[in-house]
Amino acid sequence: MKKIYQLGIEATLDVIGGKWKPIILCHLGHQSLRSGELKRKIPNVTQKVLTQQLRELEEDHIIKREIFNQVPPKVVYSLTEEGKSLRDVLITMSEWGEHRVQEAQKQGEDVSIEHKEYHGFINM
Repeated sequence: MKKIYQLGIEATLDVIGGKWKPIILCHLGHQSLRSGELKRKIPNVTQKVLTQQLRELEEDHIIKREIFNQVPPKVVYSLTEEGKSLRDVLITMSEWGEHRVQEAQKQGEDVSIEHKEYHGFINM
């Protein structure tokens, strides 16, 4: 079945949309990681959702999974060149979010950003 997007941003969000995918990409932008390492860096994501998100990113050729033949099996995830091409989009999204939080704080809202860094994106 042919997929039709009304706007280009729909195609982007189809690949990186959701709560966890940009966070996963930020961590992988910094270095290749195993699933367990990603889980420790993103403690609020369930293992089931993390696995699902990793599979979707792999299917979209944004990340690659490398399997090492050893006991126990070792699987490492890293960005593909296509994944690295999202760098500027993700940096812009991070900067926009930081600005939004700053404005909310000025309005008296109790909101903060725990890690004000997006070095993973910059290293892509």
